[in-house]
Amino acid sequence: MELQKGTRAIQVARSIKEKTKRESEYIEAIGKFYEHADQLNHRARVLNFEKAMEKIYQDYPGDTETTIFYALALDAAADPADKTYTNQRKAFALLNPIFEKQPLHPGIAHYIIHNCDYPGLAEIALPAARKYASIAPASAHAQHMPSHIFTRLGLWDECIQSNLVSVSAAKCYAERANIKGHWEQELHGLDYLVYAYLQKGQDALATQQLSYVETINEAYPVSSITAYAFAAIPARYVLERKMWKEAATLPLHPVNFAWERFPWQEAIIHFARVMGSVNTNQINEAKTELDTLKILYDKLAKQTDKILEAPQVAVQVKAAEAWIQYKQGNNEKALQLMSAAADMEDAMAKHPVTPGEVIPARELLGQMLFQMNKPKLAIEAFETDLKARPNRFNALYGAGIANEEAGNKEKARLYFTKLLETADSKSCKRIELQKAKSFLSGL
Repeated sequence: MELQKGTRAIQVARSIKEKTKRESEYIEAIGKFYEHADQLNHRARVLNFEKAMEKIYQDYPGDTETTIFYALALDAAADPADKTYTNQRKAFALLNPIFEKQPLHPGIAHYIIHNCDYPGLAEIALPAARKYASIAPASAHAQHMPSHIFTRLGLWDECIQSNLVSVSAAKCYAERANIKGHWEQELHGLDYLVYAYLQKGQDALATQQLSYVETINEAYPVSSITAYAFAAIPARYVLERKMWKEAATLPLHPVNFAWERFPWQEAIIHFARVMGSVNTNQINEAKTELDTLKILYDKLAKQTDKILEAPQVAVQVKAAEAWIQYKQGNNEKALQLMSAAADMEDAMAKHPVTPGEVIPARELLGQMLFQMNKPKLAIEAFETDLKARPNRFNALYGAGIANEEAGNKEKARLYFTKLLETADSKSCKRIELQKAKSFLSGL
């Protein structure tokens, strides 16, 4: 459907007679993405677009806008398996000098943030992130975008502030525009907001937002973004807090939403149910939910444009299988599956719509290893997870308690101290924080 729309738009653009040579070249470049869509896969068409944009960039040296668009093409064509981030670094090298000269250019700040929304790159985008919010103070998306970088770096207070303002701006816009239902940018901001609250252990504030989301029955537009927020917010809430009984029966909300259009998002709910079921010893129920996960994966795998979504559900399938095997006493098989899931997830790019997985596979591996009384291996898993996802509450606690179990008191002290610094120690009532305080008071 989207490819057909794009193809028609290119045809209309080509039919316009009054256009410059450069404008024609732009049209032909984007046309490369839609060309032979019935024969070429998504990646091949993106690479064709990148090559066409590179030629325009070379043909118009010094043209700022051409440089910006070429940088966007580089980011779009980046190889998800390239963890050196060759394309992204090249794009940043093109964009940042322009941003330094034009610090009020909202597009450049936006593109830098998307381009650097990766572990190891987020730090260099922090100045742009902190500047962006002041460029367009009334724009919900502009207020939200810096939180992509804040989330990557575990800067939870800044992430919370960013999305509180974004959500407020989204509500104002929806009211002025007479939008029926809640605008997708409000829900998008709420997902990041709840994620950050949970990492600080501010569960009462997370509960308020979840309760609010549960009152929302209509969103505009019915999109991948709104579907993701509806699924991810309640799933995060129960999984992060290890509310297994609630996770096992987590409902799809809203019930009248077009979930059949969004198998990736629906899979999140079924994955949460698997984790809830295995941790409440309801293995048959977990297997039933796993079967549904597999059906949703098969549906996604047949859709050639779901290059990010299908692999993420594949990770959930493996993780679900791993925990079912573990609960059935098959430790070796469970670790094979859980390790494979973690490796798969680490090798893929984060979907731009999400602040992060509802629960990282590497973190789940650490929890499984700790429960198997393998604290040294659990430490390795938690520390690897924290390198990519700094300051996650459960990973910090996991690294602390695994080091304590392994007899590494100094490292345990470091992780528990970091947990207390990261979390809201005054309002957080989680037992994990109480255990961390107890350990530190006993030193």
